[in-house]
Amino acid sequence: MSKKLSYIVTGSIVAGLILLYFLYPPFQGFINETWQILWSEDETKIRNHFKSFGFWGPIAIIIVMVLQIFLVVFPSWLPMIVAVLAYGFWGGALISIVGVFCASSIAFYIGKWLGEDHLEKIMGKSKNKKVEYWVSEYGFWTIAIFRISPFLSNDAISIVAGMLSMKYRKFILATLTGIIPLSFAIAYFGQDTDTLKNGLYWIGGAGIVIYGIYVYIDYRKGKKEKISQS
Repeated sequence: MSKKLSYIVTGSIVAGLILLYFLYPPFQGFINETWQILWSEDETKIRNHFKSFGFWGPIAIIIVMVLQIFLVVFPSWLPMIVAVLAYGFWGGALISIVGVFCASSIAFYIGKWLGEDHLEKIMGKSKNKKVEYWVSEYGFWTIAIFRISPFLSNDAISIVAGMLSMKYRKFILATLTGIIPLSFAIAYFGQDTDTLKNGLYWIGGAGIVIYGIYVYIDYRKGKKEKISQS
């Protein structure tokens, strides 16, 4: 029943937002205006836009982060910067963490709803087996690194984890392990655009290098254990 309920809740949220956009002109106007302002790169305009919503401002940012699942060209870290610009270090970091938690959970259950068969059709049987092995062996840290690296496809890894029936608790813990340090890093660097860009490159690059070292060490360790057992 809990699985069915999760599918119903996820589907209802997604369908509700889509219907709201097409059937409720004020909401559609808000999304269109917000989209234009986000891409304007005018920090003052962005800050004032979201602060003008008062209590609803943080909720508006979280909604944008959820809608970002379906907007491939929209960078996942941009709403996080907006949150920092509008609500400061602590407020921005907290909104970012809550937003990613909600968006990741929805993407995960979309993947569960699609199922592994759908992934196999897209990738082929052999590649699907490799991805399944990778997620089972290194799934936790793969997701954590995808979260901490702002230039990797966060939503894609959430959907794939759901497709491969990864445990939700493990998935969301890995998500939080990566997104909490990234949120605070963006909150720290977010006041200066140039510093932020350099910071994001360093964070993403360092995360991938550390992950590569971890996988290499684990692979060598597994190889040695196989040799000793033979």
